[in-house]
Amino acid sequence: MPKGLVVIDRERCKGCGLCIDACPFGVLGFSGEYNSSGYNVATMLHPEKCTGCAICAQMCPDVAIEVYRQQPDQPKEAV
Repeated sequence: MPKGLVVIDRERCKGCGLCIDACPFGVLGFSGEYNSSGYNVATMLHPEKCTGCAICAQMCPDVAIEVYRQQPDQPKEAV
């Protein structure tokens, strides 16, 4: 299964929670930290569950999310 990484631009995040609700794996949640505008920003609470599906980024109305996906290392075949 691929591993994902969600990067959230804290200053663009308005804390709407749409990304949190949209994540099918329960990766995201509110951080409890606030940006300079006073919004409680989203963060990866369970990064080990992220597959990099990017549904969170698609749901973000403020384009505050970038998602990166890394394929797991394939086992090398013996020669």
